[in-house]
Amino acid sequence: MKVGPKGQVVIPRALRKALKIHPGSKVIFVLEGDKIVLKKPKVDSVSLMESIAKKGPSVKRIPPHLYKKELSERT
Repeated sequence: MKVGPKGQVVIPRALRKALKIHPGSKVIFVLEGDKIVLKKPKVDSVSLMESIAKKGPSVKRIPPHLYKKELSERT
């Protein structure tokens, strides 16, 4: 495999498929001696949910009695 003029290389399809790497996926490069190791970062579910929640509309706290009333009206 050759390094392109912009310093880019193509990850072989079989490796992308095995690691489930798609366009836009994040990867980590680690230097280990004279080797470069490509890793797929582990998903931090809590951080992911917090970032999604921060992007969404603000949700106001609903008093429990209003919630119960709404549910009873739906049945």
